[in-house]
Amino acid sequence: MTKRILIIDDDSDVLAVTQLALKTVGGWMVSTATSGREGIEKAAQEQPDAILLDVMMPDMDGFATLQALQSNPTTQSIPVILMTAKVQTSEQRLTHQGVAATIIKPFKAMKLPAQIADLLGWNS
Repeated sequence: MTKRILIIDDDSDVLAVTQLALKTVGGWMVSTATSGREGIEKAAQEQPDAILLDVMMPDMDGFATLQALQSNPTTQSIPVILMTAKVQTSEQRLTHQGVAATIIKPFKAMKLPAQIADLLGWNS
């Protein structure tokens, strides 16, 4: 079955590269959101298999978005992978957040589908 991924990131370049890699290399269906609020709505409507969530976004950051996703019964079971360039700050907060995994920016786009599949146990 084809995996469905939602990418939530305010950087259009990151969105484009990530979406292309996941579609082309991973063969996955990909939808995107450019803000936390849009991402929460899409997650509830689309019920993706996983969410890639940027940490640093204006208005509603990744942690606030994650909290909203986890407090909603329709989205709380969707695995969330945080994408961040700020490793140390994030690692301290992640232990309490219930995040499935973290991917450090910059990442190798063409290796991203395999990395996500490994992190979420989709290869077994």
